[in-house]
Amino acid sequence: MWLGKTTGCNMSGNKTAFVAYPSQDQSLQKILEEGVRQANAVDANPVFYKPWVFNDIAGRPLVDPIHANIDNSKYIVADVTYLNLNVVYEIGYAIGRQKKVQLIRCGEIGGDVSLAKEAGIFDTLGYKKYGDSEDLERILISKISEDPYPVTSELDRRAPLYIVEPPKRTQAATVIASRTKKSGYRYRSFMPSEEPRLSAIDAIRQVGISSGVILHLQQDAISEAAVHNVRTLFVYGLAIGMGKPTLLMADYSANIPLDVRDAVEVFKHTDDIVEHIADFCPKINQHLQNAEPTKERPSNLLDQISVGDPTAENEMATLEEYFLSTDEYNRALRGEVNLVTGRKGSGKTALFVMIRNKLRRDKRNIVVDLKPEGYQLIKLKENILKYLSRGSQQHLIIAFWEYLILLEVAYKILEKDKKRHKNDHLLHDLYQELEEAYEVDDFASDGDFSERLLTLSQRLSENFSQKFGCDIEQNLTASDVTELVYTHDLKKLKERVSKYLEHKGDVWVLFDNLDKGWATDGIDIVDTTVLRCLIDASRKIERSMHKDRHGFKCIVFVRNDVYELLMANSADYAKDMRTALDWKDQDLLRELLRLRLVNDLPSKHQDDNFMTIWKLICTSHVRGEESSQYVIERSLMRPRNVIKIFAHARGHASNFRRKQIGEEDFEKGMKNYSQDILIELGKEMNDVFPESKDVIYNFLGEKNILSKISLDKVLDKTEIDDDQKDKIIQYLLYYGVLGIIHESRELYIFDFGYDIKLLNMRSRMAGDDLRYIINPAFNSVLQIQVQHLVVPIAKSTMTTSL
Repeated sequence: MWLGKTTGCNMSGNKTAFVAYPSQDQSLQKILEEGVRQANAVDANPVFYKPWVFNDIAGRPLVDPIHANIDNSKYIVADVTYLNLNVVYEIGYAIGRQKKVQLIRCGEIGGDVSLAKEAGIFDTLGYKKYGDSEDLERILISKISEDPYPVTSELDRRAPLYIVEPPKRTQAATVIASRTKKSGYRYRSFMPSEEPRLSAIDAIRQVGISSGVILHLQQDAISEAAVHNVRTLFVYGLAIGMGKPTLLMADYSANIPLDVRDAVEVFKHTDDIVEHIADFCPKINQHLQNAEPTKERPSNLLDQISVGDPTAENEMATLEEYFLSTDEYNRALRGEVNLVTGRKGSGKTALFVMIRNKLRRDKRNIVVDLKPEGYQLIKLKENILKYLSRGSQQHLIIAFWEYLILLEVAYKILEKDKKRHKNDHLLHDLYQELEEAYEVDDFASDGDFSERLLTLSQRLSENFSQKFGCDIEQNLTASDVTELVYTHDLKKLKERVSKYLEHKGDVWVLFDNLDKGWATDGIDIVDTTVLRCLIDASRKIERSMHKDRHGFKCIVFVRNDVYELLMANSADYAKDMRTALDWKDQDLLRELLRLRLVNDLPSKHQDDNFMTIWKLICTSHVRGEESSQYVIERSLMRPRNVIKIFAHARGHASNFRRKQIGEEDFEKGMKNYSQDILIELGKEMNDVFPESKDVIYNFLGEKNILSKISLDKVLDKTEIDDDQKDKIIQYLLYYGVLGIIHESRELYIFDFGYDIKLLNMRSRMAGDDLRYIINPAFNSVLQIQVQHLVVPIAKSTMTTSL
């Protein structure tokens, strides 16, 4: 319910601020109401607080009075002990309206702590803890800054749309992404597969530069829907507060919060989603046309710069401006490799985007960029592959991938030359013949690749179920495969594609994302088969096209830990022509950062070296450590993490209107990054070794330097079997969570060229003196007790001291 007037002042003339909270916990409500009463009783307090209780009563007024109260308040105090979706929306709306929001949380009540950690947002905004009404009173009568969070007014006209994607990708989410692409507008998105938590600062920036925001609420029954819906309501509030055209959709069975019930577009079928997006798109163009011209660049250098987005998919329109060309990029561009591997965040997708864009410049080339995700193959895995013998699995999946690649090449040709063939006598008849072979009954060619892949895998599952049912260890004949997989006359389609390519340049097929969206219980033997067969199918179709004298190249981009796990037992493992994105040189990461920084700086700084630019915008040291070194050593040598740490620190400095990123800003940024990397790396390890789930959390409160005995005691706290402990340690070393100490130096896997065998050899050489060290990236989130290495003067042996 709402209390108070919309003028923002009470009867004594004091300005009014609202304290917002849900009413689901009576004990919490009593603390809040008593704390507000006590604060209002203090004569010197210039602010009069009104309790703003959300009680989830269905007859609550429409949202207009809520907006009016926020607009007329001095600032908002919001309790996030529990994450009521209406309150979350109102927090976002207040920030969008340039109102300061002071978040508070009762430390004596568990509430939604785990949900808040997973969602992000609130700890990146910061909140104050209280225990009782007296604590709350002290918060309310203390000076609360009225400075709002900075919001940019400069629109991104190249990628004007912003989308928040769910952790659990559903058909609805796939259609939303697909239809947004079809709209002709590029979009940026928050992708949980790339970013484990949503940063509030980044969400504010993303919405600020947008001319349209597309969101959807998921049903409670969907895995991780609660996390997604919190993010969605926060971003929706931001967008409405900033006056951005916004489309909020929800499945008809979803639980829709009262604050947004009148604004939601409900869908029952995917056709409804298509219609909602079609109706929404003209609003984006109108906003772009009506937007005020960009204001002059700010004089503060820190406010001018951006290091881009940690997610390469959101940089497709700008990446070329500051991309660092590496040897791995040049090798792939020359067609010397068929695999690009790298750790998560190492820049595989950036490489994918740059290769694609470079090849597209030659209009003769056919460039097929495919981004399948594991979830799109789930039906294939659950409904077919588990019933087949190993040989039949390989036979079927190779046929499936070969068929899919051929279809996508044909689709790209038809799409690319849809207009051109009408005016080119050499192509006209060939185009008609290819179109006739491609367009067959019972084949949906509409939508984007994600939809076509999903449809194809579902159809294959249905065909198999009808023909074989649930017989285990089913063996398939060649005719069975043909009947199950192919809708087209494959021979005719191949011939017509080959004939058409005589008049085109080279064909490049680029695969990315296959290692995303796999089951939460890790990768199994079927996943091994899917990836291995994709590589084999790409080789097979390459050989076929080369026989017809066509330039044809397939490159698969995949995480190197996944690749090594899946391929280690393959007979032709050594035949894969591979390049690995392993960052070993810290100065190369500095150059990557420099290119991004100078892109937004005046021309006089374009040729400045890294340290010259860095000192303009950053403090020189953090706790005695050179500040760029401080960032890089905690990045696990991954470009994305370097960008994230800098962005967190810059965001904190910008919130306080600083002209330079200071020591406190780096430490606050590191705290937020530390929480991100803990969740992200836990999921990354779980993909390849499910037994390692949450193992990193067991280092909570430990010392950063551990003997082998101490490390074993940490692992004893887990449920891991003794025979698995050494394997866990290997994974912790492989991912850079742990390093070793050698001759008073901290050494991690990247110091050994990412060769785990070399690291292990060095560990064995240390014998009983072996000491492990926890990567400082985790110090904050795991509350690590930091010991510093001390080098004795008289001898070279290493000791430690507190």
